[in-house]
Amino acid sequence: MESPRIRPLEPPYPDEVQKLFDLVMPEGVEPLLLFRTLATNSRIFPRFMRAGVLDRGPVDIRDRELVIHRTTARCRSEYEWGVHVAAFGRPLGFSDELIRATVEAAADDPIWDPRQALLVRLCDELHETATVSDDLWRQLEGHFDAEQLTELIYTVGMYHAVSFLTNALKLPSEQTAARFPQPGEPG
Repeated sequence: MESPRIRPLEPPYPDEVQKLFDLVMPEGVEPLLLFRTLATNSRIFPRFMRAGVLDRGPVDIRDRELVIHRTTARCRSEYEWGVHVAAFGRPLGFSDELIRATVEAAADDPIWDPRQALLVRLCDELHETATVSDDLWRQLEGHFDAEQLTELIYTVGMYHAVSFLTNALKLPSEQTAARFPQPGEPG
C-alpha cells in the first residue's frame, strides 16, 4: 500500500483543529485521514471544514448522497466514494446494486428512477463539460427549485475538489470504507 504524499497530523490535536474535527466527526471517532492531512495546512483546513454540505440543507439527503457517490466515482476517488458508501449510502438503505451503479451504470440505465437519472445526468454533464445543457436544466427545474439546483451544482464541484485532494494526496482507503466494485463481482 502506498503512503500518503503528506504526513497527516497526529494526536494530540491543537484545540482549534479539534474544534473543526468536532464539527463533522461523531464523538469518539478518529478524524478521517483526509481531515488529518488537510489539518497540516492552517490556511486551507478551516475553509475546507466550513465549506461542506453535509448538514440539513434544501436537498434531500438521498439525492445529495447519490450526487456525491456519482461525482466521486466519476473522478475515480475510491477514498471518498468508499467513505460515503459506508457512512451514508448503506445507512440510507442504498442497495448493493444502486451503489455499484454509481460507479458503472449510465444515466439511462433502468436502475435509476426518473429523478435519479436526472441527478446522474447532472453529475455526468458537469464532469464532462463543466456546464449543464439547456435541455437537462429544463428537466431539472421540474424536480428542483433554484436553491436546490444551486446546491446540487455546488455539491458536484465541491466533491470534484475533494476527489482532486484524495487522489493527488494518494490517500489510502479508510479501514471502514467500501472499495470500488471489481469486474465480475456480484452487484
